[in-house]
Amino acid sequence: EVGAWTYHYSDRGDYAWEQARNYCQTFFTDLVAIQNKQEIEYLNRSLPFHKRYYWIGIRKLHGTWTWVGTKKALTKEAENWAAREPNNRRSNQDCVEIYIKRPQESGKWNDESCNQKKKALCYQASCQPFPCSQRGECVETIGSYHCECYPGFHGPECEDVVQCAKLEPRGVHMNCSHPYGDFSYNSTCVFRCQKGFEQRGVGTLRCLPSQQWSADTPTCTAISCPMLSTPDQGELNCSHPHGDFTFGSKCAFSCQSGFALTGPESRECTAAGTWTGDSPRCEAVACPVLSVPDQGELNCSHPHGDFTFGSKCAFSCQTGFALTGPKSRECTAAGTWTGDSTRCEAISCPMLSTPDQGQLNCSHLHGDFTFGSKCAFSCQTGFALTGPESRECTAAGTWTGDTPRCEAITCPVLRAPDQGMLNCSHLHGDFTFGSKCAFSCQTGFVLTGLESHECMATGTWTGDAPRCKAIACPVLNAPDQGQLNCSHLHGDFAFGSTCAFSCQTGFVLMGPESRECMATGTWTGDTPRCKATTCPVLSAPDQGQLNCSHLHGDFAFGSTCAFSCQTGFVLMGPESRECTAAGTWTGDTPRCQGRCISTPAAIACPMLTAPSWGELNCSHLHGNFAFGSTCDFSCQTGFVLMGLESHECTAMGTWTGDTPQCKAISCPVLDPPSRGQLSCSHMHGNFTYNSTCTFSCEEGFLRMGAEMLWCEATGNWTRHAPVCEG
Repeated sequence: EVGAWTYHYSDRGDYAWEQARNYCQTFFTDLVAIQNKQEIEYLNRSLPFHKRYYWIGIRKLHGTWTWVGTKKALTKEAENWAAREPNNRRSNQDCVEIYIKRPQESGKWNDESCNQKKKALCYQASCQPFPCSQRGECVETIGSYHCECYPGFHGPECEDVVQCAKLEPRGVHMNCSHPYGDFSYNSTCVFRCQKGFEQRGVGTLRCLPSQQWSADTPTCTAISCPMLSTPDQGELNCSHPHGDFTFGSKCAFSCQSGFALTGPESRECTAAGTWTGDSPRCEAVACPVLSVPDQGELNCSHPHGDFTFGSKCAFSCQTGFALTGPKSRECTAAGTWTGDSTRCEAISCPMLSTPDQGQLNCSHLHGDFTFGSKCAFSCQTGFALTGPESRECTAAGTWTGDTPRCEAITCPVLRAPDQGMLNCSHLHGDFTFGSKCAFSCQTGFVLTGLESHECMATGTWTGDAPRCKAIACPVLNAPDQGQLNCSHLHGDFAFGSTCAFSCQTGFVLMGPESRECMATGTWTGDTPRCKATTCPVLSAPDQGQLNCSHLHGDFAFGSTCAFSCQTGFVLMGPESRECTAAGTWTGDTPRCQGRCISTPAAIACPMLTAPSWGELNCSHLHGNFAFGSTCDFSCQTGFVLMGLESHECTAMGTWTGDTPQCKAISCPVLDPPSRGQLSCSHMHGNFTYNSTCTFSCEEGFLRMGAEMLWCEATGNWTRHAPVCEG
């Protein structure tokens, strides 16, 4: 034990670190807290050696070596570790021992496990309760202590207080508290300003240990309000008792002509640094909002806001409309517009009228017959529109297109039928809707089809075109042994047909040579016939017989009579005779002569006859058709000889060459016309001399050309073949 600060250790045994501390706190103050090297030297010199050494008041808390008595961390300057210590061997060395009288590193520290048992090294404090006037910290020394004064205090026992300069502010209210005397350490002064003023500087000052105040003395200045600006198109007039735009400043507002003040007329700067009321504005005087005229446009300039003082609006109209009223208007300071209201009126077109026989249907967007009006035209049944179906009124005040008309629908032009007449009445123009046509026929013709036709709305006629058909007469036939040659103007064996009759060679016509078909459907005259030409009656020669064959009647053309003699008689003359077309017999009259008279006779050839449609002319030197006889053959008109023209009877009793024939001359074969028919009669073979062909057309088609053609002796038809046209 030394003086006022004493050291103690446990002499009754060794303890773990916690037990050692409990021991020290029970009988003394705590485990020793070493403050300097002098203490270490003193302890190493004064305490006895103990092989397990002594615990001191340092322990690792939360990883930091700490003085447990003061709970202060061990500083680097205060460390006194042995070499290579602390090493925290086995990771549990959290307590500290001091080597006392150790041969090496005596007085040094070593970290050790807190469970190890060692001597407890304790101390007894020298400082008394409430030392240093409670204004400082009592610091233990060996055998004594001294005071370390807190800031602001001084003296051996810290009994004196630091003084600051006395504060005497101007224009600022001050309230101070002095815990250690007027204007001394820790004196505190609070400052404040009157309403409407703000403090410049800190509001509270404190006397510091340095004998200085914590800040300069504050001042009070009038609170500023935001600077006010003159409103657009207005004026500002202010008064400032404490400085420009500060507490108590007042500002009056007014506006220029054409503008009205919106908001307070005056404002005052308040203690809160704000102005009374809202910011006023000078707003342009408003005029009534202008609307765009129908079918027009509005173009405005607004220098001070939509439709307010100074606004100017220009008016224009869309295409097809004209402006009525001023072209522009301006908003005045009185809130009214210059001029009267403006409007756009549709441009007018001339009024349209309904076409004859038609209708007019109009739609008017902007008024009767004005821009945009559309008119549709249509026609009554039977009429067709000529021109545009609709017209529109344009912006130029004119109508599109030309004026349309309703024209009667046209039907095909009708013509009088062949051998007929046409009589028409036309209400709306030749051969147009409503036209009526009556048909009739000439004498000898009868109407086939409707007598009357009317032009319909479809552009067609009621019924098909009628025809005038010739009245028919009974068909005539060629007489036996005769020919019939007809010309048919209006159809086979119809009114106007003329038929000529002729007979073959050897025959004579009995009756009229021609007959004509009359309008009554009967032929003129009676039916003619061909009668064979007669020859004189022959009688049998004396002592002979007569045997005749009569083709066309007794002893008539073509009759052949053979002569023969009784026994003992010989025929002198031709054995036979034939009645010729001339009404004479061939050869001379034969006779029967007794055999006692012998006269040489010429060799006979077979008797020749004229070919059909031909003639035979013979010369006989030695008797009819006997040696030396010559016969020439020829054909009637329209026929051509096929074979030798001349034959002679030879000594052999034969003729030179074969008997020739007369063949009818041919015409080109005819074909029916397209959309028509062909009907022919052939007297001498198809399409040969005297063949007649009649042409007709189907219903609805008209024959262009002759109705009948016949084959002429030249081998040509009387005309070109007709055609049928629709």
